[in-house]
Amino acid sequence: MQKVFFNKNTNYSQLVLREELMTQKERIAIVTDSTCDLEREFIEKNDVHVLPLKINYPGKEYRDRIDIEPQEIYEKMPAEIPKTSMPGLGEIMELFTKLKEQGFNRILSMHISGGLSGTVNIVQMAARQISEMRIEVLDSRALSLGLGFLVNKAVRLREAGYLFDEIVEKIKKSRDEIKVFFVVKTLEYLRKGGRIGLIEGTLGNLLNIKPIVSINEQGKYFTYSKVRGRKKSLEEMVEIAKEYIREKAVNLAVMYSGTEAEAEALEVREKLLNTNCADIREIFWGQIGPSMGVHAGPGLVGVGIQPVD
Repeated sequence: MQKVFFNKNTNYSQLVLREELMTQKERIAIVTDSTCDLEREFIEKNDVHVLPLKINYPGKEYRDRIDIEPQEIYEKMPAEIPKTSMPGLGEIMELFTKLKEQGFNRILSMHISGGLSGTVNIVQMAARQISEMRIEVLDSRALSLGLGFLVNKAVRLREAGYLFDEIVEKIKKSRDEIKVFFVVKTLEYLRKGGRIGLIEGTLGNLLNIKPIVSINEQGKYFTYSKVRGRKKSLEEMVEIAKEYIREKAVNLAVMYSGTEAEAEALEVREKLLNTNCADIREIFWGQIGPSMGVHAGPGLVGVGIQPVD
């Protein structure tokens, strides 16, 4: 059953358009990429289609979370640091064509920030070559479970019977409200991946500065705060997150990279869950995937916050 909304600003032509859309029977597919870091069970249960990024070692290519798991990468670091690459144009078009053949006439495709990867651009290129179906490609301006939040929300809205345009509008609004903060053990991997400046990375390591990193409106990393020492940086990140969730209804994500960071991430999660002034609706937890881990290295602990309507 589709939801129908009326208000004093709704005119007759809008009502006619809505009725026409409802009778067309929208079939909506949700597509994302492997950086969303959602659990496989959720993806399979909710019919989410995932395009895997690639992990490239000399002479060997792996599909993110299909052929390789995060810990396999960390065990080889720092001696071997692989490269990452986007899904291929051909495989994206193959997925979109398959969905079209299965009877879907709408696709919402949400991807890692365009400020960090070219994935969203190549997906847009593929979408332009598929005719007779509506494809909306969305730059999440986020990554990991920040992107996962949007996928989860799109699934819930589709289940609730919202129309495609309504889902897109609500996802865009939610995208602008999501906050992501993280701390890495060393800035070296971000620097080598071109995600943070060489000078900043060098100075940070020399002075034991552990910046709390966030993502700006352009979807790029920036230093939100600088703290000296690992323990203090994690404590400061918790305090920053508490300010954003104070007296709000939110979904919360805590993620980590590598087994050594898991205990620290658990401690961060418990501190946030014990925040009395927060109304936490859903909690997401897990290790970031291989393609994210390549650039973060082992030792990342991060927090994602999504306000709930």
